[in-house]
Amino acid sequence: MDSYLIEENKLTLQVKKSPLFIRSMLFLFSFLSFLLPLGGMIGYMAINKGFHVSFLIGLFIFSLMGIYLLRIALWNTYGKEEITFNGKHISYLVDYGWFKDALKVKEIDPICYSSKPIELGDNNQAVLVIGGNEDKFECVTRIPTIEIEKLIAELNIVIDKH
Repeated sequence: MDSYLIEENKLTLQVKKSPLFIRSMLFLFSFLSFLLPLGGMIGYMAINKGFHVSFLIGLFIFSLMGIYLLRIALWNTYGKEEITFNGKHISYLVDYGWFKDALKVKEIDPICYSSKPIELGDNNQAVLVIGGNEDKFECVTRIPTIEIEKLIAELNIVIDKH
């Protein structure tokens, strides 16, 4: 199965899903980061001990952790990168499934494609790099080296036609 899809002037890079156990643990800890501090605060107030400002601080810190874990869980479940080519303008959007990052647009001249090997872990994976030295987009989706070479060849043919 290819981890990318090219439609006219749009490239979609799909993230390979991590194992179900890992994703379920990420979702579990993410939701517990929201629910446990809230439940503790409500329980403490229910036994007539009152309200403390430290509840809000704890709720804030655990909410930040929960949002970060939720983002990682969504990326490993539904994550994809959408790159749209419009002449020399390239739009880059990261889609987490439940929400999307801000759209980034750059003018890249000339448009060229290369791969950057992943230094950690698996040696036969790389990421796609679009652009030159200064103006470039470096994708984060890991793709096997053989597949990324095939992708670059297709991009040189398909995208250059548009």
